[in-house]
Amino acid sequence: MAESDFHPIRRPPAVILAGGRSSRMGSPKAGLVLAGKPMLTRVVERLRAQVSDLAINLNDPSVATPSDLTVVPDTIPSFIGPLAGVLAAMRHTAKVSPAASHVLTAPIDTPFFPTTLASSLEGALTSKDEIAVAWSGGEMHPLFALWPIAIADDLDAWIRTDSKRRVRAFIARHPSVAVEFPSIPTKAGPLDPFFNINTPEQLQQAEAWLQCLEDREP
Repeated sequence: MAESDFHPIRRPPAVILAGGRSSRMGSPKAGLVLAGKPMLTRVVERLRAQVSDLAINLNDPSVATPSDLTVVPDTIPSFIGPLAGVLAAMRHTAKVSPAASHVLTAPIDTPFFPTTLASSLEGALTSKDEIAVAWSGGEMHPLFALWPIAIADDLDAWIRTDSKRRVRAFIARHPSVAVEFPSIPTKAGPLDPFFNINTPEQLQQAEAWLQCLEDREP
């Protein structure tokens, strides 16, 4: 098939990345509560309508998850970083969605990501080997990406042999396309849709941003 004939499947499968230690937060991010609602619930509600299948990469069995959400642990143990979650997402997708060329990943700690995330990333792809990566304000958000399933073996080898395991460095090994997303207007100023929560202080900031969003004019 010529690359010009490549057409990704609409509404790709997706995996929420929640497999880290959450050391700066002090507790698993999937178990956090943002303004009275579990963080996981917020992310699932925002992502489910955009994708064909949804799972969560999680290594802590104590975290409660919805019964209809498949839990996918890292295939390489020892909490070696977010690329292990990406690899788990690729391996899982190859099993449950063999017709899919790509899998979408989204981290658990970013509750305001765009409702057009999947469609915008899909629309930017031009080949089956290309990674589509989200950007905002000129900054890359490498864990919000559509990953080709075909590069899983290369990722596995990279994780096992590269000492730093940087996500951006792995992306640089492959063809990729940047997809810019606009900020979200609020009365308090523009909100980066990829604002992420790593600390208790940032959780408080997210609650303030959420209030700004709820106060917006319809």
